[in-house]
Amino acid sequence: MYWNYGWGMGFGWFFMVIFWVLVILGVVYLVRLIAVSAKKDDREESPLDILKKRYAKGEISKEEFGRMRDDLMKS
Repeated sequence: MYWNYGWGMGFGWFFMVIFWVLVILGVVYLVRLIAVSAKKDDREESPLDILKKRYAKGEISKEEFGRMRDDLMKS
């Protein structure tokens, strides 16, 4: 009469463990995703990086780039 009751519940713990492992992995994934996103936002470009980009785009000449770079290196 009661001997079949345990068989149905025998794999219940296994599925419960799988469920909680997936939940924990999902939370870890979301936390890492948010942390990486926040880290990208915190990184600011240095003035020299901006100057290099402007020179690469052709917004300033080589002479202007050299003069501005020298001014940035002094400060």
